[in-house]
Amino acid sequence: MPVFEYEALAPDGSRNSGIMDAESEAAVRARLKSSGQYPVAISLSGSMRHGLSAKLGNWLSLRKISSAELNVFTRQLATLIGAGIPVDSALSSIVDQIENPGLKRVVAQLKQSLSEGEPLSRALQNHPELFSTMYVNMVRAGEAFGSLDLVLASLADFGDRFEAVRSRLRAAMIYPAFMCLVGGGVLFVLITYVVPDIMQVYAKMEKALPLPTQLLIGCGTLIKNYWWLLLLGCIALGFGLKLAFSGPAGRKIRDRLLLRSPVIGAVVRKSVLFRFSSTLENLLKSGVDIVDALEISKRVVDNTCITQVIDEAIEEIRVGRSMTTPFARSEWFPSTVVQMISVGESSGRLEEMLEKISQASERDLEAATLGITAMIEPLLIVIMGILVGFIVLSILLPIFEMNQVIG
Repeated sequence: MPVFEYEALAPDGSRNSGIMDAESEAAVRARLKSSGQYPVAISLSGSMRHGLSAKLGNWLSLRKISSAELNVFTRQLATLIGAGIPVDSALSSIVDQIENPGLKRVVAQLKQSLSEGEPLSRALQNHPELFSTMYVNMVRAGEAFGSLDLVLASLADFGDRFEAVRSRLRAAMIYPAFMCLVGGGVLFVLITYVVPDIMQVYAKMEKALPLPTQLLIGCGTLIKNYWWLLLLGCIALGFGLKLAFSGPAGRKIRDRLLLRSPVIGAVVRKSVLFRFSSTLENLLKSGVDIVDALEISKRVVDNTCITQVIDEAIEEIRVGRSMTTPFARSEWFPSTVVQMISVGESSGRLEEMLEKISQASERDLEAATLGITAMIEPLLIVIMGILVGFIVLSILLPIFEMNQVIG
């Protein structure tokens, strides 16, 4: 049955909008009038806007759909399908409970695609901005093996784990970022407004100032008079770096630098390992072929250095050899991880080994993040102390020199 979007005026004059299943536009109009609403606009779902405005509107609405909302939808769908409810009926039940307009529109379009005879995986494929390649392939495997409810439950668990890790990483960086913001603001006010007023007193003495004081005055003058030029320079530098790292060679250099970075390198490596092992584990458990699972996993990893290793592993499998060799040659995979993959591959328990790798890398990632946070906080305090000390010293040095002259 087609799905329509509508806008209508309620009896109190307020404007309502929503989604409705109906045989035709006339049926939607009749149902709205019977409920006391006056229809203003009715159209098939997703067709109320056209051209560039439609694409922009859909993109903006999808940007407002959070990972948590997608996980809730996935879990609800898994529960209803597991209870024996057909997929289209399950979507009809869910769409009435969704509050997010963007997600409601997508679910309505999924139901419309199903009513036209498409399988759920094909319908999901029409929304690549929301449903990843991994999501679509796992659903396709679930449809093929008759375990769609289990696959969707696994996807929901997988999404919850990813969201939990992402939330912990964000939470760990909030305090250092706040300190940088506040500290930078205080220094900016001191250098551009407080210090110049004090230095005007010294300037009237017509006496040579100490070098630290001259440096401070120069920095204050530069920031106060040419802040816009400094801002443009930072923006230009950012665009330049983005452009330099946008090509294949640039991305490889960037990814290698991130993996080898002495401070955040450990977090990046553990994060990559967690995403790779978790994705591959869930795909294999859902019945996806090992080659296809590796192809999807390398897109989730989003690191050219790791992608190269996975490509080599795929080639080894295609020629009938073990996929462990490229991982063993790589400097990015720990020996324990390589051994566990080798044991899992030879014993037919690869999914189980990947699950253990995923759990261990998740714990290691959290520990590494907390370690960096614990190191950053005192480092920021030391840096702020040095900068504030330099400002105080620059202000007090002329006073000390005057006291020596008077004395």
